[in-house]
This record gives sequence, C-alpha cells and structure tokens, in this order.
Amino acid sequence: MIYKYLTDKRKIGFKLLLMSLFILLASVVGIVFKKMGFPETNIVIVYLLTVLVYARLVDGIAIGIVASILATLAFNYFFTVPYLSLSVLDSSYVITFVIMTVTSIITSTMTSLVKKSELIAREKEAESNTLFKLTNQLTDAYDIEVIASIVVDALTDRFSTNAAILCFDEDGTPENAYVQRNKAGDQVCRNVKEKKEIKRKIENLHESYYEGDEFHDWPIYGRESILGIVRIPLEEAQKMDEIQNRLLHSMIESTALAMDRIRVSNQRIREREEAIQERYRGTLLRSISHDLRTPLAGIMGTSEMLLDMTEAIDQRYILIDNIYNDAKWLHALVENILCLTRLQEGKLVLKKQLEVVEEIVGSAVERFLLRAKGREVIVEVPEEAFSVPMDAKLIEQVLLNLLDNAHKFTSIDSEISIAVGILKTSRIALFTVKDSGSGISTLDLPHVLDQFYTGKNENSSSKSGMGLGLSICDAIIRAHDGTITIENRKDSNGLEVTFSLPLEEQIND
Repeated sequence: MIYKYLTDKRKIGFKLLLMSLFILLASVVGIVFKKMGFPETNIVIVYLLTVLVYARLVDGIAIGIVASILATLAFNYFFTVPYLSLSVLDSSYVITFVIMTVTSIITSTMTSLVKKSELIAREKEAESNTLFKLTNQLTDAYDIEVIASIVVDALTDRFSTNAAILCFDEDGTPENAYVQRNKAGDQVCRNVKEKKEIKRKIENLHESYYEGDEFHDWPIYGRESILGIVRIPLEEAQKMDEIQNRLLHSMIESTALAMDRIRVSNQRIREREEAIQERYRGTLLRSISHDLRTPLAGIMGTSEMLLDMTEAIDQRYILIDNIYNDAKWLHALVENILCLTRLQEGKLVLKKQLEVVEEIVGSAVERFLLRAKGREVIVEVPEEAFSVPMDAKLIEQVLLNLLDNAHKFTSIDSEISIAVGILKTSRIALFTVKDSGSGISTLDLPHVLDQFYTGKNENSSSKSGMGLGLSICDAIIRAHDGTITIENRKDSNGLEVTFSLPLEEQIND
C-alpha cells in the first residue's frame, strides 16, 4: 500500500485525508450527474462505488464503515431537500439513507474481508515458497557448515536482515565462531564471546528465544541435543510480527531436520568404520594367535624336557626355566586373545551345568601355582559343598586371569586370597580375589575393564600384558548374567575383585 512505510499516526491521518478526497470526488460527480438530469439512484451508486474502491485501497473494516456513514451524510447534505443541510424533510429519504448506509457498510466490510483473505493467502504462498526453496536446498547439503550457509542466506533474504547461525558440536557446546551475512552480501565468520554463558542461557531457556545485547537467539533443537542457534539482530527481531515469527519457527524446524540428518549420517559412517576396524583387528588377532600356538607349544614342550634333563645347579637350568616361563606367559596371552575374538564374534557358546564350586576354585588355584612357583594362595570356601550353574572352563579361566593379575602386581611374599560365599537373600554366589599390592590409581580404576587398557603400576612386571585379562573376565561374567566389580581394598593395601553368579532354585538353604 501507499502508506505501508508510514507510522501508525500518519497512516490514520492519510486514510482520513484519502477518505475525504474520495467523498468529495463522489459529490462532485453527483453534482454533475444531477445537472445532467440523471436520477438520484445513479448518484447513490456513485457513492457506493466510491466506498467500494476506498475499502479496496485501504486496510481495516472500521475505516470502511466510517467511509460508508460519511458517504451517506454527504448524499444527504448535497442531494436531499433542504440542500446543504443534514435535515430531512421527506421521511421517505430516511429509508433511502438506511439502505444506502447498510449497503455501503456491507460492501465495505466484504471488500475488506476479501482483501484480508487475499493478503493471508499471499503470505501463506510466500511462506510455502520460502520453505519449499529452503527444503530443496537443505536436501542437497552434505555438511553442517553448508546447512548453516544456506539458512543464513534464506533468513537474510526473507527477513531483510543480517541473520546469523551459531552451530553447536556433538557435545552441545557452541563453536568458536558463527556465520553471518554482512551488508555487502558476503558471509563472514565472527568470533563467539562467552561460549559458556550462551550455553547456560540456552539450556535454561523457558521461552521461544533469548534476548541478548546484540541478537535474539532462537535455539535449534535436535532429537537428542541442541544443534545451534539462529541469531536475528535485535532491532529487526523486535519488529517481527506473528506471521514472521511463525515462518521463522518453520525454517528453524527444517534446519533442525537437516542438521539431524547430517549428524545421524556421520554417526553411521563412524560406526561402520569402527565395525570394519574391529573386524580387521579381530581377524588379525585371531590369525596371529593361531600362528603362535604351534611354535609356543613346541617351545614349552622342548624347554620342559630340557628342564627334566638338566640339574638345578647347572647354570643352563635358569636360562631354560626362563624360556619355559616366558613361553607359558605368551601361551596364556594367546589363549586370552583367542577367547576375546570368540566373545566379540559371538562364537563363544556357554555350556552351563551345575558345577561344584570348590572343585572349580581348586583347579584354578592348582593351574596358577604351576605358573607361579613359590607363591601361596589362601582359599576360603563354605564347609558345605554347593553347586553353581556355570561353564566350568570359562569360570576357571576368569579365576586364573584374576590370580595372574594379582601375581603380576604384587611381590612374591604378598598375600593373595580367594573367598567364596553365598547371598541367600539375593540367591547369588560371590567370588572375591584379593591381593596386597599397591592397588590401582583412582584415574585408572574406571577403565580397568576396557579392552587393551593398561594402567601404570610401579610394582608390575615387564610382562604386564595387553590389557585383555580383566575385559575378558567382564565379558564372561556378563555372559553368565553376573556382575563384576573392581575396587581398592578398604581394610589394607591392595585390590579386591568380586564377581557374582546367579544360583539355581535347587540350592539347599
């Protein structure tokens, strides 16, 4: 409209002035018609047409009603007896005035409503076109930065302002810079100040946007976290009406969907790469392990034969004994690697059956003492024998790994113990392995069950392993529907490892 850039007061004054000019023009045309001998009905139609045209040009139903009443008064003033007066001598004119006024009001109102509907339809069409264009562009976007660039251009063009976008990383932290289009039409990166403050305000936001010193910030919410914020300069944001706000929210939703799509795609790519790497690693470990088993078995057998053939006082005995012990260590490591690959590939099938706990513990301790000569192990089991459903070979492997781990991190004269008990209320069997070493640092403790994690311990031997023993124990125990916990001892120095196995109903109380 002509007056769309004027202030509200100027708009009202302009509308009244335009109304007066239209009524005056209609009156002049009516006077011409009267001198030409046209009937009064033609003059009435001129006034109706004037009201209709005026209502088409201006906004608002009220102003149209005022124009209708003013047109009726003008007709009465100029074209009814007595002329140039608002008095009415002929009562029949009253009906004419009423009909004229009602007709003018209805015509003006309908015109205003049609015009408003047309305006709403145009706005919805523009909104749909904007969203359609934005969605098409976002569909082809292959990166978060590209999405930000597209949306900044779309916002700037639609709202005629220097819009900006600040993206968040996958941890929900604002990035160091945000993208904004300047007055020259170029996109520039501006440094972000007070990232922590922005994150705090957005996370604690209770409204649709946050009002800052320079921008209004609208959050872009993803399915799991905040993806970023849309920034509209303060002055332009304060002038936005309801329709513009609705369009902005729709554009933000489209942006969130596009960003989520990129995040999910990137996550799938990472997971696929990790799966490929894990498969390659498992294949490599399995291949190496199988290749090492045969020569290790030969080394162990040959060195054991040489030990039997050599006197203990012979200097060569110690050399052969070291070869034998190193071969046993490597053989145990290979077995752990093979066990790990079977667990990861789901090829390790449990053969659970009721096993006497005392026999399993005794067998594990016996195998351990063959490896750690000169070491003593304190064993505590209930006097009454009881059985637990388990895969005996795997649980024995768990106990052996725990004992080996305790042996590596404690001196030869330090205490190692195994204790077995029953929690009848929870119907579980508890196995606890304790040592008297230096324990594990608080930094390493949360990671000791991770694969290939090896903490630093000054008491450990040079053959501290690859960080597989405890992770294998954890996988085996979880396969038995049990749990395993590792913590430093509270009663003395050392480490305490406890794992649980569920009992069957047949256990005698």
